[in-house]
Amino acid sequence: MTKGPQFIRYMTPLLLALREMGGSASSSEATDAVIEREKVSEADLEKTNKNGGSKVRNQIAWARMYLVHSGHIDSSSRGVWRLTEKGLTEDISKLKALDLFRSVQLTFKNEGRIESNNKALSEEETEGRIFDSQESQLLPILKNLSPEGFERLCQRLLREHGFQNVKVTGRSGDGGIDGEGILEINPLLSFKVIFQCKRYQGSVGAGMIRDFRGALIGRADKGIVITTGSFTMDAKKEAVRDGANPIELVDGEKLIKMFERLELGMKPQIIYEIDLEFFKEYK
Repeated sequence: MTKGPQFIRYMTPLLLALREMGGSASSSEATDAVIEREKVSEADLEKTNKNGGSKVRNQIAWARMYLVHSGHIDSSSRGVWRLTEKGLTEDISKLKALDLFRSVQLTFKNEGRIESNNKALSEEETEGRIFDSQESQLLPILKNLSPEGFERLCQRLLREHGFQNVKVTGRSGDGGIDGEGILEINPLLSFKVIFQCKRYQGSVGAGMIRDFRGALIGRADKGIVITTGSFTMDAKKEAVRDGANPIELVDGEKLIKMFERLELGMKPQIIYEIDLEFFKEYK
């Protein structure tokens, strides 16, 4: 008898994490909270799926998606994971993740979104049938760019977000600095920013953040690290450590959202999903 896909183990921890955060959180905040709650090792966080993204973070996203379809999490707020009344009040100790997974699978089958069969689909089979994320399409393209090409693309991205005088300055022995720019807050306030670009498959660690901060001292007011991979939990803590200059972190997930927001290298499409509830009264 199948035990279901691995991502179902994150359903209960995700609900508990969102409750502890007041019922809602950004996707990255909620994901990090689940990782800390479950004490996921850095070795596991380094594991990637076939598209190069973090396997654990992808599984947590799948847990969220099934909880949306089960009515525990609201689907209306993009980028924010918010519990519904059901998610806030239901006795989580009685929640059986495998039963919930099978119930949602049955709904998909009845809607014709996946084939009907006598066993639960594997995680990869389900992923292939339900949707194809922008992350799975764009990240491999970014990772296959040349180092110089990725630096120039980050330069363009920063310019599109309002940075001025953005220059790519990457040189060996420059403390990992790949470029610099000026961010103008208003006509009377602006500050210098240096950035680092990493086409990573895995995770950027705390040591790299410390080294980058060392290169920042005396040269700029702010630092940004951009990667196609992810950041370890220690790296995230190091980036906002008390008494040190904060470093802004842009991982693969956030990078994709920046491209989407600007429609940079991406063409928007309108997709219509049939609302079966609408047609029930006409049967």
